[in-house]
Amino acid sequence: MSTISDAELTVLRGCKSFLVDLDGTIYLDSKLLPGALDFLLQLERLDIPHLFLTNNSSKSWTDYQHRLAGLGITATREQILTSGDATIDHVLTHTTHRSAFLMGTEALAKDFRVAGVDLDAEDPDCVVVGFDTTMDYDKLERACTLLFAGKPYFATHPDRTCITQRGLVPDIAAIIAAIEAVTRREPKIIGKPYHEMVVAALHRLGSDAHSTAIVGDQLDTDMEMAMNSDLRSVLLMSGETGPEKLAEAPPDRRPDIVLPGIGALAKALEQL
Repeated sequence: MSTISDAELTVLRGCKSFLVDLDGTIYLDSKLLPGALDFLLQLERLDIPHLFLTNNSSKSWTDYQHRLAGLGITATREQILTSGDATIDHVLTHTTHRSAFLMGTEALAKDFRVAGVDLDAEDPDCVVVGFDTTMDYDKLERACTLLFAGKPYFATHPDRTCITQRGLVPDIAAIIAAIEAVTRREPKIIGKPYHEMVVAALHRLGSDAHSTAIVGDQLDTDMEMAMNSDLRSVLLMSGETGPEKLAEAPPDRRPDIVLPGIGALAKALEQL
C-alpha cells in the first residue's frame, strides 16, 4: 500500500506524539531510508514531539546520537531511548538492586555505571543481559552460575533478529535461549513490546498512550507493544516485516496504519 486511506488518515490526525523506531524505519545500517528527513520535517512543521526508540542495547544513546548526526538528523538526549536506558530506569526506580552482573557491550556497561549501578561487585544483586555482541564463554558461565544461585534476572529486550544490510542476524534471543537451556530461568524483559518500555517513553514525552503512535517495522515488538499498551500503530514495510508475514497476522492484531516506508508516512503527514 503506497497511499493512506481515509480511515488511516483519521487515526493519524489523532496522533499528538510519535515513538519512532530506528533500525529498518529511519535507517538500515549506515543508510538513511528514503523520506526519513521529510518525515522529521513534517513533525517539526506540525509541532508534534517525537522520541527515537530502539531495542538494540548493544549501543549507548550517545552512539545513536552520533549515528543520527552523521545522517543529518539532530537528536537530543531526551529524544533517544534505548532498551538499555529503560532497563536502567526500571532497575533503579522499581527495585532495590544497585549492583549487577551485566552481560553486555562496553557501551551498555558505561551507561549502567554512569547511572550508578555497580558492575564490579563480587556478589551482585541481579543479572542483566543485553544484546552482547562481545559475548564469550566466561560471561555465559558467570551469568548461569549467578542464576543457579537464585539472583533476579532481567533482559533489555526480546528480539530474535536484528536487521542489517547483510540480512537478519541473531539478536539477544539467542543469548536468552542459551541461558534458559542451561538454567531453565527466564528473564523479566523490559524493552519492546513490554509495558515498561512504554512507561519510560511516555514519561519522557509527557504524553498519554492513546494519542501516541509508534512507527516501526516489526510486528512482534513495535506493533505488539502498541496493541498491548493502547498506542496507535504505524507499520512500515521497510525492514523486518514483509507482505507474507503481515498476511499471517490475525485481523484483530493488524496495525492501524500500514505503509511501505517512512517516505509514505511523510507524505501522509502533509495532508494534516
